[in-house]
Amino acid sequence: MESLAIAKALGAIAHETRLEVFRLLVQAGPAGLPAGKLAELTGLAPSSLSFHLKELVLAEMAGSKQEGRFVIYSARYETMNAVLTYLTENCCGGNPCSPASACCEPEPVGAARRR
Repeated sequence: MESLAIAKALGAIAHETRLEVFRLLVQAGPAGLPAGKLAELTGLAPSSLSFHLKELVLAEMAGSKQEGRFVIYSARYETMNAVLTYLTENCCGGNPCSPASACCEPEPVGAARRR
């Protein structure tokens, strides 16, 4: 992925609401969630949710598909993984990380706050 696309993807999730929506889509898995369920889970008005979903779709962090009268949104894992790869590809100066350093190992959510 080019750095411009990476910046666009990071910009899309740099907003608290979009980050919350994206995390819900990641948690839902490839099946995704209907827009109505996302509105229910986030407490957002449909017009606000549509705005945030549009930004995620334009940045290719999410995709949508029509199923009958419902629009189902899902995370675009290929974009998410490309962003993660871009951010960590030169981890540890390009040298393989040793198990002792674990410099590129993700910490559980909230672990960094407890330090």
